[in-house]
Amino acid sequence: MSYTPPPNDLEGNYSGNPYASGNPYAGPPPLGDIDYQLSNDDRLWGMLAHLSALSGYVIPFGNVIGPVIVWVLKKDELPFVDDQGKESLNFQINVLLAALVVLASLCTVIGIVLAPLLAVYALVMTVYAAVKANQGVVYRYPFILRLIR
Repeated sequence: MSYTPPPNDLEGNYSGNPYASGNPYAGPPPLGDIDYQLSNDDRLWGMLAHLSALSGYVIPFGNVIGPVIVWVLKKDELPFVDDQGKESLNFQINVLLAALVVLASLCTVIGIVLAPLLAVYALVMTVYAAVKANQGVVYRYPFILRLIR
């Protein structure tokens, strides 16, 4: 079902845009119609905010340090990177907390099973979020605590 604007506003003039006509009964445009134009720079840095977490596979705590560096460098000049940097950082903090729990349970069978599952899950979700950020999508990781807002 789509919204069809009235043929004219209250004064009888139709401008073609019901929101610019002064019609008090014309609501805001639906969210799906809002087009956020992101530059290539926005999308690149948003993607790097997620991919920088992969440094954690090489550098201890790099999964948290990488997103922090990207976020701090670009948060004031690129709002998309501010959002995606916080999202990446929140996810990596959650992964770090989960890794601590898995580390504590490594002496049991469940810890041995969960360790590789956590590593694969973190890798897949990080790459997926990076692809979405590169497409200009404001991505949200599912089921995480958002400690940084």
